[in-house]
Amino acid sequence: MGQGFARVGAPDPRLNDAGHLDFRLTRQLRGYSRADPPPTRVKPIPISVIIHALTVAAASDTADSWAVADMACTAFFFLLRPGEYTSAPSDTRPFYLEDIQLFIGRARLNLATASDGDLQTATFTTYTFTTQKNGVRGEVIGLGRSGSPLACPVLATVRRILHLRAHHAPPDTPLSTYYRATPNRTSKHPVTPADVTAILRASVSALGPSLGFLPKDITSKSLRAGGAMSLLLARVDPDLIRLIGRWRSDEMLRYLHLQAQPVMQNFARRMLQGGVYTLLPGQDVPPIDVPPHNPV
Repeated sequence: MGQGFARVGAPDPRLNDAGHLDFRLTRQLRGYSRADPPPTRVKPIPISVIIHALTVAAASDTADSWAVADMACTAFFFLLRPGEYTSAPSDTRPFYLEDIQLFIGRARLNLATASDGDLQTATFTTYTFTTQKNGVRGEVIGLGRSGSPLACPVLATVRRILHLRAHHAPPDTPLSTYYRATPNRTSKHPVTPADVTAILRASVSALGPSLGFLPKDITSKSLRAGGAMSLLLARVDPDLIRLIGRWRSDEMLRYLHLQAQPVMQNFARRMLQGGVYTLLPGQDVPPIDVPPHNPV
């Protein structure tokens, strides 16, 4: 319509006095873009990619490698968006040190005064939502140990807390912050989505095409999808997955790929068994001649 006005020499009603698209239309179009599903889905990543990234971090044992791998691990298990576990332009904020709690059994640890040994024996961790997207302010979500010495949300959180505490980080420090020591000073750095994407792609490249996808198919958003897929394959109820991931609609289903072999492995067998049936006849279906019953 605006182009039609312009063709006849009339002012384009979409534009303001400066010749730019009107602010209200800009906001409206932005809202449409957020509501529309993305044209492509990210590939979910299996836990083997996380384990590889953490193994590489343990071998290099540098502050940046541990920070990136730990945040990737945390995002996978907690089904986090990139803006919640990295420093990224977003309509949400990352979790801060003050948002985290650790427990040994039912006993809550004081993160400021507990010994390193007590923190390392923590069995449960919780994250408190403040302004995170689709999170209820003040809501707490927690996870226990996974059983892995590396790929564990509790141990990954403990490693981040120990690192931040060693550098006297204040409570409002993002959990994804790390400090790099140099001969002259100690510098502070954030984990970015690009950092996470880089280590994930490096791990996918190292593990090879047997994963069923290529490094270019992976971004930092794949962690949320990977966590959801892992819960689905573990036969967790989809409604519970939606609750954990804070999806408010069926948009969650866009993250769950039928390409995952275990999902589809036995469907043909089950369809062969379940495909044997007849339907109750309608009135227009001719009756079947039944042989007369001859009582003995």
